[in-house]
Amino acid sequence: MRITGFSIRDIRFPTSDEQHGSDAMNSAPDYSAAYLTLETNQPGLQGNGLAFTIGRGNEVCCAALNAIAHHAINRSLESIVADSAAFSNALTGDDQIRWLGPEKGVVHLAAAAVINAVWDLHAKASGKPLWRLLAEMSPEEIVRCVDFRYLSDALTPDEALALLKEAEAGKEARIETLLADGFPAYTTSAGWIGYSDEKVRQLCLSAIDDGWNHLKMKVGTSLDDDLRRAALIRETIGPDRSLMMDANQVWEVDEAITHIKRLAEFRPLWIEEPTSPDDILGYAAIADAVKPIKLAAGEHCQNRITFKQLMKLGAIDFCQIDSCRVAGVNENIAIILLAKKFGIPVCPHAGGVGLCEQVQHLAMFDFIALGGPLDGRLIEYVDHLHEHFLDPVTVRRGRYVAPDKPGFSIEMKQHTLRQYEYPGGPVWRRRVG
Repeated sequence: MRITGFSIRDIRFPTSDEQHGSDAMNSAPDYSAAYLTLETNQPGLQGNGLAFTIGRGNEVCCAALNAIAHHAINRSLESIVADSAAFSNALTGDDQIRWLGPEKGVVHLAAAAVINAVWDLHAKASGKPLWRLLAEMSPEEIVRCVDFRYLSDALTPDEALALLKEAEAGKEARIETLLADGFPAYTTSAGWIGYSDEKVRQLCLSAIDDGWNHLKMKVGTSLDDDLRRAALIRETIGPDRSLMMDANQVWEVDEAITHIKRLAEFRPLWIEEPTSPDDILGYAAIADAVKPIKLAAGEHCQNRITFKQLMKLGAIDFCQIDSCRVAGVNENIAIILLAKKFGIPVCPHAGGVGLCEQVQHLAMFDFIALGGPLDGRLIEYVDHLHEHFLDPVTVRRGRYVAPDKPGFSIEMKQHTLRQYEYPGGPVWRRRVG
């Protein structure tokens, strides 16, 4: 099988109309995707990936995809799979493009789309959902997927191999547990910052009726508002359900410490992104000052090196990988291995278009290949835009159901691509007109 060409489409959804996705940093996001299709010489078989953005700027991701997707063309799938780390490095190490990063920013988002599209193609060609394809790989094959550059002071290939081999016992039992019980999740859909108090209350009650025991709210507009909304949500969901809080980077370090100590009365399971995702020392200072309150981060961590620093300094308690922020499946495997080394649970970020569909595979691979209990692991869930995918997520009673269709669950419906393409799709032509 050979990759013969690619196409890129700018897909945007007007989610800002209803304040879906609104938080203290991003008041009016339009969930969007720079959407890549890799074509092959086998009719009907293609790979798909995307770079997630929130509206304006999606065209920049499309341009970055155009600049690097050529690395996949005229390559056989077999040659890429045989050394996927080398393929990943070809994308992130293209020297003239790497200068724009390195390994960060828009080019890294584009690299994720290409790498994930290849894994989607690989899983489809294998007839397996990606989580199962990864889980059935040998420890040696998994380690060969990882670029250990800049990680060796925290994790060596030999250490990674030992972690995977240690967890091999019980893999089949964990697959059976996953298929029987699903994967624990939390919902963010009730706590967007642009929602009215009454809407938040009603959404929390609906979430409880649907079986949710973990709910997340957005904070960071003002302390008084945060305290009021936290009191409302805690009163509504009761004392026994978990409440997480997400500040989306808006606080200074000292401000974060002050606000978190005030919000502690509502017993948050974690405080997410209290300050800039690049301020590693800031995270460490906050974590030390607010113990036993725990910190979570990752959706805006730009690469495995940032995660390494956060983990080595004990600056985060929950690792929130994102399927599209770092360089796709390969770099996420590196981060998952780091988290195992440092004993930090992986709880993926999944707010956005197509992120729930993708990260479920990574979280399930983490559980199966690296062991440990399901308790303490969580995948984020938002209830927006799943209807646009051929293999949308299924969530029952607050748990992800393991997907069984081949691929990475990221292929969009053709109708969606026609309707929501920017700026010429009917949805956007009507808005302009």
